[in-house]
Amino acid sequence: MKTNKFIAVYHEWADMINTGEIAPLSKLPSENELAQKHETSRETIRKALQMLAENGYIQKIRGKGSVVLDVSKLSFPVSGLVSFQELAKSMGKETRTIVHEIQVVKPDERLQQSLHAKCSDEVWKVLRVREIEGEKVILDKDFFMRSFVPSLTKEICEGSIYEYLENDLGLPISFAKKEIVVEEATEEDKSVLDLDGFTHIVVVKNTVYLEDASLFQYTESRHRLDKFRFVDFARRRS
Repeated sequence: MKTNKFIAVYHEWADMINTGEIAPLSKLPSENELAQKHETSRETIRKALQMLAENGYIQKIRGKGSVVLDVSKLSFPVSGLVSFQELAKSMGKETRTIVHEIQVVKPDERLQQSLHAKCSDEVWKVLRVREIEGEKVILDKDFFMRSFVPSLTKEICEGSIYEYLENDLGLPISFAKKEIVVEEATEEDKSVLDLDGFTHIVVVKNTVYLEDASLFQYTESRHRLDKFRFVDFARRRS
């Protein structure tokens, strides 16, 4: 399938901004210069620049052109339901997953409420640290109902659990309810993350459901404050 020219232009410049080849606050070439460089029309360039603006890469300022914004923070979607491995591929950064704990536990009162579980149920507890470009900046605490996920291994947890659940177990993961809060870092956070002096972290809490609305997972993704921005696309309805 042939890719629209403006999308190719968008990706080329977005990649250069993401990698730092184009510094924040610098200006992109004019529409005419870009059209000549890419051997295309100004209309195609306008569409590419509009995409860059909509996705937070540039700010178009009258009389000054297209100014590059600081995208050094890593972008995580608010409304999307994606795995860390999927995000890692899109970020294009060196990442590593370190499994700290994997075991079957009986849910405490808090987990019983979060998973709608009974005290007699069994739950997989998985603690993983996400390292990005040498810094440990995310602690993922995942809890899966064992009735839906009979087995897990360290090898699976070092890769993509969602890939295993969907491809091997055939679980139709459908939607999640999210809550985003800022909390004081716990002793556990301090012991496994490179907090770089920060005393608080951003916590994204998810309850995840299957297609039949069965609740099978509760997760807390605990992020170092300075490294992440949570993004979504919003359009005002008329």
